Amino acid sequence: MTDYRALLIREDDGNFSTEVTRRKLDELPEGEVLIRVRYSSINYKDALSSIGNKGVTRSFPHTPGIDAAGEVAASSATDFKEGDAVVVFGYDLGMNTAGGLAEYIRVPANWVLPLPRGLDARTAMCYGTAGITAALSVMKLEKLGLKPPAEVLVTGATGGVGTMSVLFLGACGYQVSAVSGNKRAAALLESLGVTAILSRETFSEPEKKPLLKPQFDAAIDCVGGITLANVLKVIRHSGAVACSGLVQSTDLPTSVFPFILRGVSLLGIDSVEVALEQKRAAWAWIAEHHQPDKLAPLVQEISLEQAPQALQDLLAGKIQGRCLVKIDA
Repeated sequence: MTDYRALLIREDDGNFSTEVTRRKLDELPEGEVLIRVRYSSINYKDALSSIGNKGVTRSFPHTPGIDAAGEVAASSATDFKEGDAVVVFGYDLGMNTAGGLAEYIRVPANWVLPLPRGLDARTAMCYGTAGITAALSVMKLEKLGLKPPAEVLVTGATGGVGTMSVLFLGACGYQVSAVSGNKRAAALLESLGVTAILSRETFSEPEKKPLLKPQFDAAIDCVGGITLANVLKVIRHSGAVACSGLVQSTDLPTSVFPFILRGVSLLGIDSVEVALEQKRAAWAWIAEHHQPDKLAPLVQEISLEQAPQALQDLLAGKIQGRCLVKIDA
């Protein structure tokens, strides 16, 4: 086979268009491992790439897709052989390297992980980058001493990382409160064990007080900006906030008071450049906490041909949970 289907973003005089087209295998970048992609997913970075965000993708035409699962089609690396079930996420995949919203990717061997035992390609991408980010968040909070049944707040709780965080925290026995602007998501969040649902406005308005009444032992923040600043003010003494998002803002208008008066820790979560061994550990953690019955309602499956619309919908805030892309025709 010399060509394959791929979603392609094109730039024409500052305007961006997205379509599924056919590409040549020799147009793929260099790398030791060629992978036949079975599933990918729609993530916020993919949506930003689709509108030409130069902080994500510098040159076009480009195929987005920051994660992918499938099997090895060819390999010059000793660690992988044809037919091996593998997963790739993070590093430069889908940013400036042709990504997973295509039938094939070619990547360096040190980007590739064997599919964890107990997870197939579809299930792995149901979790995807969002699941890895959520898992790393919970793991880092627990490394700092968080234990069930502590009270944990999750912001952006109906987004990809948010819903995965709620799922994992519930599975671990935490008391979870969710912040969401999606009023239709109440039943879904409650089915995951959320004990309280707070409106987005509760935390998204500027608050002049440097500290507020302490309410939670920890938080996972997926939005940044004023919301993160306000969340820091309601964390109990010696608590922590794991931060991985910027959909509200990249700014953090806060003071030092949560840190020096309550000993609050702000933990940065990166699932892109984190060491491969930490990614491997996160995948093993996900496999251990896998809950198929609760995962299923969080995922909508689409075809590659439906991906351009899904990218627009994500930017418009119309996608809840995870959007799984089945690459096979």
